[in-house]
Amino acid sequence: MTHVGEHNWPFSELSLAQRLERAEGYAGAKFVEARARVSPESGARWMEVAGAYAMYDGPTSPVTQTFGLGLFHPITGAELDKIESFFLERGAPVFHEVSPLAGLPLAALLSERGYQPAEYTSVMYRPIDGEARVTGDNGSIRVRPMARDEGALWGDIAARGWGEFPGLPELLRDMGAMATGREDAISFLAEWQGAPVAIGVLCLHNGVGLLGGACTVPEARRQGVQRALLAARLRFAADEGCDIAMMCAAPGSASQRNAERQGFRIAYTRVKWGKEAGGKARSEKAGK
Repeated sequence: MTHVGEHNWPFSELSLAQRLERAEGYAGAKFVEARARVSPESGARWMEVAGAYAMYDGPTSPVTQTFGLGLFHPITGAELDKIESFFLERGAPVFHEVSPLAGLPLAALLSERGYQPAEYTSVMYRPIDGEARVTGDNGSIRVRPMARDEGALWGDIAARGWGEFPGLPELLRDMGAMATGREDAISFLAEWQGAPVAIGVLCLHNGVGLLGGACTVPEARRQGVQRALLAARLRFAADEGCDIAMMCAAPGSASQRNAERQGFRIAYTRVKWGKEAGGKARSEKAGK
């Protein structure tokens, strides 16, 4: 059981890391399952090896990677071979999101096999209480859960919200049906001045409410929309019995600062290790 410290904060230890990484891996697996239902021809699938979830959602999808590598069981060379073949046989690069609590031997093994660090992520968390308080709520903004058939609307808001990233809007429009249709996940829509302007996702697993996929269209920024989305998702997670909320952001980013203002703190900094079929690493930004 996770220990509880002052102010009901779980200690940042292995058991907490396992809960957080499993929640994100589970969310990815459910996304892949939704893709397989919507587009069977995509070949989307996932598997578990030594406690790690390996997910394939297409060679360029940010979902195509692993979570939990080395965190639940030590990974052997043969097991890593199996995971690498899963991706490389499908023409995809190999990416592993690795918690530092998996230990230095795993980092050494990945380095020996030609992996390079491709990205850093601050993994943040906070306890969820019954009120799920967030400062600066704006009562003029309406937030509601999205219906499963609103995937096109989700994709449109996502493409506009992340429009400054080349190539990402097209990818995001294609992800709408999966975002609103996967199991154990709820997409939320925020409306400002009567127009849909922002989205945010809440994924639920084992008492963890994973918050991600949040963006606002440019013309509605700095209006408190994301605070309202965060508050609505935290309240929903509390009603579903979650005791921990989780968010991820680039270290030192505005997203991290905003999360820390709302009571989140860093559990650890995760490293994405990657390599192409020929051994070269590349970064994959996804607007998590």
